Amino acid sequence: MEKVFRSWGVDETWLLPPSVKDFVPEGHLAQFVRETVCELLDLSAIEESYEEPKGYPPYHPAMMTALLLYAYANGIYSSRRIARACEERMDFMAITAMQRPDFRTVNEFRCKHLKALGELFVQVLHLCQRAGLVKLGHVALDGTKMRANASKHKAMSYGRMKTDEPKLQAEVSEWFSRAEKADVAEDAEHGSERRGDEPPEWVKNRQRRLEELRQAKAELEAEARQDKSGGKAGPSGPPAKSPEPKDSAQRNFTDPDSRIMNSHDGFIQAYNCQAAVDADSHVIVAQDLTNNASDSLLLAPMLRQIKRNTGRQAGEASADAGYCSESNLAALRRHHVNAYIGTGRQKHGVASATWQRPGKPGSLVRAMALKLRRGAHRSRYRLRKQTVEPVFGQIKSARGFRQFLLRGIEKVAAEWSLLCSAHNLLKLARASG
Repeated sequence: MEKVFRSWGVDETWLLPPSVKDFVPEGHLAQFVRETVCELLDLSAIEESYEEPKGYPPYHPAMMTALLLYAYANGIYSSRRIARACEERMDFMAITAMQRPDFRTVNEFRCKHLKALGELFVQVLHLCQRAGLVKLGHVALDGTKMRANASKHKAMSYGRMKTDEPKLQAEVSEWFSRAEKADVAEDAEHGSERRGDEPPEWVKNRQRRLEELRQAKAELEAEARQDKSGGKAGPSGPPAKSPEPKDSAQRNFTDPDSRIMNSHDGFIQAYNCQAAVDADSHVIVAQDLTNNASDSLLLAPMLRQIKRNTGRQAGEASADAGYCSESNLAALRRHHVNAYIGTGRQKHGVASATWQRPGKPGSLVRAMALKLRRGAHRSRYRLRKQTVEPVFGQIKSARGFRQFLLRGIEKVAAEWSLLCSAHNLLKLARASG
């Protein structure tokens, strides 16, 4: 008997289209994101920007927002990849109802509404609170260095700027002088349509390089003056002799806000991304981004953000030695947070009797070192790595985000906020399922 197979009617035409809700199984992440954005998030900041009634109707802001959040939750960040997924993947079609925004539309929506998209972090966090995911019994704080959309080879130190500027100026002056002398010959060669004194493209590039170098040099000098005066101008204007930046001070020509930072992969052009994570659910309760490689200045602002975002303060907090300072430990006391902050590393093989306690006698750092030592392996400090490190691992490895798409600290900060929103949305979806 001949085997009978199921019909495979690739040429059949559907008289009635299926519902987009049937594209994915019930409880699928695509349905959760779509319904959450449409029913629970306030998108008035985005919707109010569409004021002009004329012209072709744009895509619905809720659909575009859901599309971006779902793409980020699936580790898809490129506008071209998102647009291609709208054409090829059923789960993306369940978000867009089979509409196909092209990559320019996706990118323009993200850029135009980047600030409002970044501010969705607090709304998503409030949804996590309502679902009981934010306990604030213990919060772990840490930072990770994320690559900027710029190469470290496009950075130049102030010392090299001082050396290269006169060289470039001499080269450009020589080329323009040579071009001026050749005016008559070039007029005869090029005819009446061209003046004949246009500098060649390689001269223009050198001229542009010189202008960029001078601008970067001036920005470094302005930063040095601000650091010297504490960010305040004197009553009679700037000092007579402006302080000069250190020769090691650097400026990147591609993304001037980014900085060269040391990471596990060596020195990279990067930003410092901060996250405070709830130990019970791994929900991010506060996030920030800076171009300062040091973590120590971020502890107090992150504590204030936890209180501002959730309405209450964490009971306990842990962080590594990068956050340890007298001022930070004092700030934790003022916020009534039971803190476990690393004070340094004990060298392997050093006996406890000869262990050197960090900090001066009577200092908060010394008291913290003794507190951690008394707790030993039972100390609450052990929660730090198992709380915050997996979150960075999920963002970087599981969802493949290792380099920012945008440039400039304001745009990059909003992009980091959007990443944290997508992370919390995933936690909320799994808890709701």
